Amino acid sequence: MTSANPSSPLLVFNEFFEMGQPDSKSPFLTPKSRRWAFNLPLKAALFAGLLLILTFALSFHESLLPLSQLTLVFVYFLAGTPALIESLEDLADFEVNIDVLMTLAAYSSVFIGSGMEGGLLLVLFAISGSMEEAVSAKAKDAISSLHKLTPTKACVVEPNGMLIERSLTDISIDTPILVKSGEVVPLDGIVIEGTSSVNLVHLTGENVPVSKKPGDTVAAGARNLEGALTLKVTHTSNDSTLARIIALVTQAQESRPKLQRWFDKLSHGYALTIIGLSFLFALSFPFLFDIPLLGKEGSIYRALAFLIAASPCALILAIPIAYLSAISACARNGILLKGGVTLDALASCKTIAFDKTGTLTTGELQCLAIEPLQKGLISESEALAIAIALERNAVHPVAKAIVSFASAKGILPSALKDFRSVPGYGVQGVIFETTTAFLGNLSYIQDKVDESTLAILTSRASDIQTRGELLAYFLIGQEIFLFRFGDQLRQNIANSLEPLQKHHQLRLLMLTGDNISNARRVASMVNLKEVYADLRPEDKLRLVTELSEKEGLAMVGDGINDAPALARATVGICMGKVGSATAVEAADIVLLQDSIEKLDWLIKKSRLTRHIVIQNLTLAIIAIFVASLPALAGIVPLWLAVVMHEGGTVLVGLNALRLLAR
Repeated sequence: MTSANPSSPLLVFNEFFEMGQPDSKSPFLTPKSRRWAFNLPLKAALFAGLLLILTFALSFHESLLPLSQLTLVFVYFLAGTPALIESLEDLADFEVNIDVLMTLAAYSSVFIGSGMEGGLLLVLFAISGSMEEAVSAKAKDAISSLHKLTPTKACVVEPNGMLIERSLTDISIDTPILVKSGEVVPLDGIVIEGTSSVNLVHLTGENVPVSKKPGDTVAAGARNLEGALTLKVTHTSNDSTLARIIALVTQAQESRPKLQRWFDKLSHGYALTIIGLSFLFALSFPFLFDIPLLGKEGSIYRALAFLIAASPCALILAIPIAYLSAISACARNGILLKGGVTLDALASCKTIAFDKTGTLTTGELQCLAIEPLQKGLISESEALAIAIALERNAVHPVAKAIVSFASAKGILPSALKDFRSVPGYGVQGVIFETTTAFLGNLSYIQDKVDESTLAILTSRASDIQTRGELLAYFLIGQEIFLFRFGDQLRQNIANSLEPLQKHHQLRLLMLTGDNISNARRVASMVNLKEVYADLRPEDKLRLVTELSEKEGLAMVGDGINDAPALARATVGICMGKVGSATAVEAADIVLLQDSIEKLDWLIKKSRLTRHIVIQNLTLAIIAIFVASLPALAGIVPLWLAVVMHEGGTVLVGLNALRLLAR
């Protein structure tokens, strides 16, 4: 069977349709057209706003009134057509909401000679809707990032030994595949031939190579670091580790909008109430107050004026301004927020959960020390010189940590010959002309020492590993040294977490896929009392779900394995520099400079934003009553009611701008 090109039209189209991508990413568009399609609704709404300003300016000149009416028609076409189509679709499904109310109010204004006020409502409505659409599209980018990470083909080993590239969708269980050095494992499998080390950082967040030999399982998404591996496929592409993480992210994103559901219910009730009251007033006022049905003083005119004035203009524009002001202030502080509701959610959180690697730590291994197992002839400096000579030829994180540790001490490499890398085990070379040095894992050197030495080594290693440290074993002739490694803490991380507990009274805890010993060691260094370790992505998701439902949870993480938890948490916060693309897209907040110390400022800003939003909600409701009731009573003309109504919008807008302060 022929191989599938990862950029073939079939795969591109399948990805587009299956993932629900926005129109701007359609493979049917040319690159130029795609640029025009990006945020097209927002562009159309802003252009309609410019036309409305032009309409207003032209209306002052009697000779230009026909041109003013023409530009107003274009305003209704650009801003009103999408709203009209969506409202008709909602009505076809027997759903009445604020969208229907706004559209009905805007188009009804034409019949009472107030088309410009209706155009203003449509423009504000279109701007608000397009901004909401742009923010919600971020969620789908998380899935797109995961698909980009996933290979689309694999190298199948035929019975005759031939290698053929095939699409992952054509590969069944038990098929042997070859994964070369440096490649990402395309499907879950069991090693049937070869040894190597794989990096699972994209899946577990832990930047430590794991040795793989025949009989070991390897997850899709792992990166093969050294030798070639032949795997027997255990899961198809639809059931691989990455596929399950994609499903978890999707599930988490679809189940989170509680606040949105509350607004939808409010929207439905408010719209039905206002529309029902408008019809009631129009039909009953001639009988109750002895006024005509038609004309400037008629009940229909008053009912339509009430309908327009009661439209939640202040809520549609001025409330988002509060969020946008806060978002702008956050951006200037290196914090990216993907929507204003995030601030409300963060202000309600009582718990913050932190991933360990890449969040509380830098994500890089740090060599803490080199220790001799027993006193011998070779000094630590000489051992370091030999170690750096070996590891400067290797590429895995342990090698990088040893080289960095030795270089910081000014150690220069010893002379070395016959260097050899043994995938999955370690490295070796000849020093002092005849002495062979071995550096790697325990299984690499255990058959090269006597039983008594091995017993001492095993006991010593167990004591060190209990403290949560990692080890590399270094054999020079008959002398053994131990390299100790640990996670490198972020600078001032303990001081950054202190105000979260002390000033904001937040509950802090750690969620990590690392082992419990290492997790507790790091937790003690940053004064975290609660630790949950050895967690798989689904375990993190379950814990985050429980905590989010009970008390509101902000989750801080960086890896692909954190993406489902970030999406499900009340608020997901991702590290921008070290974070994977998937985690960045799944999160609600991105710390662009990985500045955890800014969480204190961010929480203060979120709580201030909530206070101002409550103030604006109160002012907006007052503005609706002040504008709509006098218009209904005929005390003020329609134009004055609209001015009063929009005056409330300006007032809450100015109040919201206070959040621009850093």
